[in-house]
Amino acid sequence: MDTTELLKRVRRIEIVARGLSAQVFSGSYHSAFKGRGMVFSEVRPYVIGDDVRRIDWNVTARLQEPFVKVFEEERELVVMLLLDMSGSLDFGTRHRTKRHLMAEMAAVLSLSALANNDKVGAIFFSDRVESFIPPRKGRSHVLRIIRDILERPAGSSATDVACVLPFLRNTLKKRATVFLFSDFITPDFEKPLRIAASAHDIVALHLADSRELEPPPAGIFLLKDNETGQERWVDFSSSSRRQAYAADAQQRHARIRELFTRQSVDYACVFTDRPYVQELVKIFERRAHR
Repeated sequence: MDTTELLKRVRRIEIVARGLSAQVFSGSYHSAFKGRGMVFSEVRPYVIGDDVRRIDWNVTARLQEPFVKVFEEERELVVMLLLDMSGSLDFGTRHRTKRHLMAEMAAVLSLSALANNDKVGAIFFSDRVESFIPPRKGRSHVLRIIRDILERPAGSSATDVACVLPFLRNTLKKRATVFLFSDFITPDFEKPLRIAASAHDIVALHLADSRELEPPPAGIFLLKDNETGQERWVDFSSSSRRQAYAADAQQRHARIRELFTRQSVDYACVFTDRPYVQELVKIFERRAHR
């Protein structure tokens, strides 16, 4: 992809994402992702009904009338995008690739974060950490992340989520809101997930394509594993083989969903050929009502 085409794609994604962020997510985002706590703001005179535990006794004694402390939410968050850049993210059979879907969703979430005065950073990974972009504010910073998603070649074609979670925990000492993007074609990572989830607020976004769950029509097809490069001819003429393909894929997705459920991590599966807005809204609404 040449530079001109890349910039056009980034701009198109920004236009779509900005509209979704402004119209759908900004209010929900603010409600769903809380600040890190309450910080002191000011003191004011006591009125009937105020919590007596908030009386500032030093000010009360000095002014000879009761004053209470006022606190406000420490709103600014750090939002980290954990972005799977392995070979399988370039797969997509109908509308777009998983990588393009990830770029658009990352843009929506990043612009929502900026609208709420939050910082955004990114960690790109495959079966190792590829690069780290420290959290910052600003449109140009977000566009750099989106551009990198679209153009960055993976250093490795394989995926290992277990490599990025310890890096996250060791790099960010303060609690962050983390969006983990991957298709989770990866070795087991439950233990590092449990440790990371104790330190950060993690949301898992499972990138998928409908063809991964649906068997091809009857016939002989050449299947290629984008992570290993292996190719294999498979005869799908048998209905039992097509059923077994579908069952195996459904079970794999179910195992991934159950893993995040066990660790109390918010999870959504989003598809390249389906609208993703409703899945994000569901997550935001669940979190807002906790």
